[in-house]
Amino acid sequence: MTKITTKSLYEKCQILSKKHGFEISGIASISLKKEHLRYLSWINKGYAGEMEYLKKNSELRSNLEKLWPNTKSALVVGIQYKSNKKNTKLSSSSNYGKIAEYAQGGDYHKFIKKRLLRILKELKESDNSIEGRSFVDTAPILERDLAVKAGLGWKGKNSLLLNRVLGSYFFLGVLLLNKEIPNSNPFKENHCGTCVECIEKCPTEAIIAPEIVDARRCISYLTIELRGPIPRHLRTMMGNHIFGCDICQIVCPWNEKAPETQQNRFLPRPKTEDTNLEKLIQLDEKSFREKFQGTAILRAKYDGFLRNVLIAMGNSQKKEYLNILRKTLRHRYPLIRGHSAWAIAEIAKKENENWIRFSLEDRLTVEKDEWVIEEIELALGEISRTNKVSLEVEKI
Repeated sequence: MTKITTKSLYEKCQILSKKHGFEISGIASISLKKEHLRYLSWINKGYAGEMEYLKKNSELRSNLEKLWPNTKSALVVGIQYKSNKKNTKLSSSSNYGKIAEYAQGGDYHKFIKKRLLRILKELKESDNSIEGRSFVDTAPILERDLAVKAGLGWKGKNSLLLNRVLGSYFFLGVLLLNKEIPNSNPFKENHCGTCVECIEKCPTEAIIAPEIVDARRCISYLTIELRGPIPRHLRTMMGNHIFGCDICQIVCPWNEKAPETQQNRFLPRPKTEDTNLEKLIQLDEKSFREKFQGTAILRAKYDGFLRNVLIAMGNSQKKEYLNILRKTLRHRYPLIRGHSAWAIAEIAKKENENWIRFSLEDRLTVEKDEWVIEEIELALGEISRTNKVSLEVEKI
């Protein structure tokens, strides 16, 4: 079989990427030394929080040959996931929780990987000496930096990759190849200009500088990656976000005219659209897995997801949730019991009724978990302070 020329291989990669549903693609060089140094600085400052997998095998991220010794070039692809279908319930009522758009459809990992493998298969049909390895968020690769080198876009001030046509609502995939292929023109110009909407509109002030996000403050990190309690000082800032956050994308001008995905798999599913908080908090582990099967939401785990729901319920300050919260105060998971106490206290700030305090005090007599005990005590203290201020106001 005649071996394909490098120029023809470049063109074939572009053609096959389009054929298999990727809106954008490019070829990148495999050295990421400068980008790796910036990454190490970000890690060393603690901005990765508890995401230990980002800290492991860090040296592999400096050059793709360290990941796969045969690597000579990298095909980077992007696929759109934005939906123009808006759930009016989410924007009009605090009875519903918000789920990041990427998680409302089917999981993208296997979907993209299969298409990368199809591209590889067809490349091998042109030249059987071609070998490759495909990755979709499954290896220590600096995907966004690689995508910039491949000419797919620039890194926005919110650290997400931005494309002039697709905005930022797209997934990335990487196919490492054992052939030298001419590189695409790296994206050197930043089109964010003086715009700082993403920085100013982040409710937790997680974007501490252009392109630098402190994950420990990011709602996406808090609701997905963080396994333990959500820091108390950040809870009220989270609103009704129960899985991920799109605020920095929603306010970005480059996303205003971004096209809708052509993949039905990424469109919102009825089960992920139904985010009624009262229904969600009553899910058991089996029904949680069944409801969100095949979506990224399972990544939050059952107790982590209900923890997020409880934060949203507390922030709603709706009195009708109190009876349900009394039940979750006895849940078998400590993480859920502790956040139930916080949610009760948030609602109790508006409801000066003794039975609310009695519910917490009653639980305190039997609670064994030290962190939950602390949460209940803090909740009782918050209620006392609120009631005291209310009485003083009434006297005036």
